[in-house]
Amino acid sequence: MSGFENYSREAQQIEHEIERKGVVLGIDWNDAAQVSALAREAIECHLDPEHPECSSSNPQTRARIELFGLAQLMLTVMKESANQDLITHGGAAWKAFAKALWAEHEQRAS
Repeated sequence: MSGFENYSREAQQIEHEIERKGVVLGIDWNDAAQVSALAREAIECHLDPEHPECSSSNPQTRARIELFGLAQLMLTVMKESANQDLITHGGAAWKAFAKALWAEHEQRAS
């Protein structure tokens, strides 16, 4: 990777978008069961860009798909920053979602 990446700024931007999508979806990031269900959906979601939901005009459908994309971006930022010996994470929504994603991944791996 060349150049300087501002992982902290990227994390803040992703966190902001995660929070926005959470508002549209009515997500309570403090509700572990609700966040776990969302993480399960995110891991199970394998939409092709041509899938009808990807072009949906329904705000909740769009927010859900965009949130799942943000989850991937969140993990990419953490991985890239870790490769630079940096620990990067966002705020409460980021941490709740990341924790639930990791728990779901671990459950499937065992």
